[in-house]
Amino acid sequence: MDRLRGKTAFVTGGASGIGKATALLFAAEGAKVAILDVSEAAGNGVAAEIAAAGGQARFVAADVTSEESVVAAFAAGQAALGAVGVLLNCAGGSSGRDGSLVEAPVEELWRTMRLDLLGTILACRAAIPAMKAAGGGSIINMSSVVSLIGVPGLDFYTAAKGAVSALTRTLAMQHAASRIRVNAIAPGVTMTERVLALSGGDVSRFPLSRKQVMGPSQPADVANAALFLASDEAAQVTGVVLPVDGGAASW
Repeated sequence: MDRLRGKTAFVTGGASGIGKATALLFAAEGAKVAILDVSEAAGNGVAAEIAAAGGQARFVAADVTSEESVVAAFAAGQAALGAVGVLLNCAGGSSGRDGSLVEAPVEELWRTMRLDLLGTILACRAAIPAMKAAGGGSIINMSSVVSLIGVPGLDFYTAAKGAVSALTRTLAMQHAASRIRVNAIAPGVTMTERVLALSGGDVSRFPLSRKQVMGPSQPADVANAALFLASDEAAQVTGVVLPVDGGAASW
């Protein structure tokens, strides 16, 4: 229960879904957790849940598509909880407007790139100097299994998550000497609130789900992988894009 004792973890998108599950798990394992999200009510709810269980957490309002917002959020979070030692970039997601690149509106491309790619970049820019000053840290980016295999109908999301995977590898090489590990998780279909809403409660509608021979994942499955990558147990793991996808990437 103490795998993250003494660490301060920042979780973007921490108010719901995979981010919420990971924030709760990180806190249960001893981390102080900053929950960065645009949803104040939900984010405060997660912080309250952590506090009720005896943990320490703070909700910090943050729009990851805005550099000014991210810089202010990291400053506030570190003032309250201490220097960031673990960063989980979980803010992101596709929408029902994505599709074939010859048909989907170009505005959806920029929405996805700002949220999934720029949001990851801005949070890393804010965290890396603090991690260097502290002697190291762990960054966990959220990619997707669609960046590893071909899935029709998610072209813009695939492009954004492919960029996140590539960014993860180059950051890992650049910052290894500073003892900063940079990895990514590539979930498959995961039973979050957003996925359930997009699918109308029937995830079998997603072509990807038919590749997941072990069935759809739960947010806790992805959170467990993030915990390993955040912990000292992964001290020699960097530059990895880890599928948590029920076997989909094996096809």
